[in-house]
Amino acid sequence: MGRAFTAGLAVLAALTGCTVQAPDGEGKRRSPVHIELPDGTPSQGRTPAGGGDTPRSAPPSGDDKPRAAPTPPHVLWSRGDTGRDVRELQARLRQVAWLFEGPTGTYDEATQRAVSGFQGKRGLPRTGKADAVTWQRLLGMTREPGHWDLYLMGGQSADPPDPRCRSGRVLCIDKTSRTLRWMVDGRTVSTMAVRFGSQGTPTREGVFSVYWKSRDHVSTLYDSPMPYAMFFSGGQAVHFSADFAARGYAGASHGCVNVRDEAAIAQLYAQVRNGDKVVVSW
Repeated sequence: MGRAFTAGLAVLAALTGCTVQAPDGEGKRRSPVHIELPDGTPSQGRTPAGGGDTPRSAPPSGDDKPRAAPTPPHVLWSRGDTGRDVRELQARLRQVAWLFEGPTGTYDEATQRAVSGFQGKRGLPRTGKADAVTWQRLLGMTREPGHWDLYLMGGQSADPPDPRCRSGRVLCIDKTSRTLRWMVDGRTVSTMAVRFGSQGTPTREGVFSVYWKSRDHVSTLYDSPMPYAMFFSGGQAVHFSADFAARGYAGASHGCVNVRDEAAIAQLYAQVRNGDKVVVSW
């Protein structure tokens, strides 16, 4: 019976990878069967590779947290602002053909539309407000405007009047500031922007007087209208110019003193008399 039992254990050991343990060197008996389990098979007290009973997913990263909205760029100018910086903005917008009026120095509806169009064309938010990012893009695409780019359509300040204008009734015309002062006894009644002749047909300088007024005059030499004409030297006169109103200082006269503000010269025409002095100076 004992031999049969021992033989059975030997067969079982062969099938399962077990070995029968012989007595140790001291004659002590060991467990009759030592079972070796295949590699990778967990047993009691054995920890799987990786140090845990079951795999764990990595903790969520911080990227899943909601991110704060980016801070919008600082707004430099917007609707209603005025001043020299707005003039420069408008002058630069004219250079890239987004604005066709002014510069006026006032951030008006036309300027807002121009800024919005410029922003949209370049993938920027169409706010219509000139922020720091929009301004930097515009600076990179344009040149520094000159003085008469900023005052292309007038609006410049007049220089102090020539001393010859300080008495009597005088049309005081300054070629440097491109302005006309209507003065009575040293007091400025009104001021307006004016334009002069080109290099080939310059406006004469000196002291003259108004010798003829013609409300609806048409030039016999150039066949062009010269409304509110006040002649002071040959064929040269102070008069309204539709071309000056449309193009500003981009053009020039044939020697006359052009005024672009029709309402202003209409009022001036009503006040000036034949014989009033005209001073044209630099």
